[in-house]
Amino acid sequence: MRLDINKPILDRNDTLAEENRRLLDEHGVFVLDLMASPGAGKTSTILATIAALRERYAIAVIEGDIASRVDADKISAHGIPAVQINTGGACHLEADMIRRALDTLDLDTLDLIIVENVGNLVCPTEFYLGENAKVMILSVPEGHDKPLKYPGIFQIAEAVVLNKYDTLPVFDFDEDEFRRVVHSLNPSAPVFALSATKGDGVSDWAGWLSARIESTRS
Repeated sequence: MRLDINKPILDRNDTLAEENRRLLDEHGVFVLDLMASPGAGKTSTILATIAALRERYAIAVIEGDIASRVDADKISAHGIPAVQINTGGACHLEADMIRRALDTLDLDTLDLIIVENVGNLVCPTEFYLGENAKVMILSVPEGHDKPLKYPGIFQIAEAVVLNKYDTLPVFDFDEDEFRRVVHSLNPSAPVFALSATKGDGVSDWAGWLSARIESTRS
């Protein structure tokens, strides 16, 4: 007999995540869960997304880190509400953490909440938070082989952001192979090549996200 010790944890998490989803639907708030490894540029991508969409949507950010509030402070400096979650060692966010963060936000005034998950390419794939979409960020310096090494996160991502695209000439990154493997794992996921800190390619990514937000309102 085999016991799956993770099942009770995931079942409880999914129940709480569905409660989050109902709460967010009541207030008409779209939630994006951004997943990536440390250093991929999650925060810079969030800031670029905010700059592209803040005139159209009221945005807040939930920052997940093992420790510190460095990233939350960066977001707050741009006049965006930011809630810091420190997991104290856990490698992912869970639905109950998100609920506590939601309780600190005025949901009636928001259209979009961006969740920056803990930097990890494995754990966040298992935990539904109540989000509308999961998106995965990979940076060029990490290498084109990551979809082969970590297929799960690419399979569940609704879209993939290839960040730090301006560094492509510097690194041995086979973009064609990367896209081929991503699409073999997840044929429907678009890949957006962008340089978040420079703004290149952000408009296409922001346009896709805006379309997703509007699709939930129709």
